[in-house]
Amino acid sequence: MSDCIFCKIIAGEIPSKKLYEDDDVLAFWDISPQAPVHFLVVPKKHIAGPAEVTETDDKLIGKLIRIGAQLAAENNTGDAFRVIFNNGAKAGQEVFHIHLHILGGKDKPWPI
Repeated sequence: MSDCIFCKIIAGEIPSKKLYEDDDVLAFWDISPQAPVHFLVVPKKHIAGPAEVTETDDKLIGKLIRIGAQLAAENNTGDAFRVIFNNGAKAGQEVFHIHLHILGGKDKPWPI
């Protein structure tokens, strides 16, 4: 999508502080962190949000979660981190390209 900020980050048109990248997934630090460790894991395939996931996306979404957990461990969250998907503006989704938030590095409560 030409107007999607995450598609532009994936394409290299907008810089990001990358944590991980492969053929399917990109992970990068959130520009407005809500916890000491806060990064996003996004598929390179544009999917608007969780409600748009189809059966053909099952493996990809599983990979997002696996990579998120792996990166959480590599970034000193221990065994305590949050995994968040938002769906729709009323739920707090601001970018309509599915993305997984990983937050950690402090005890709950977090603001989100």
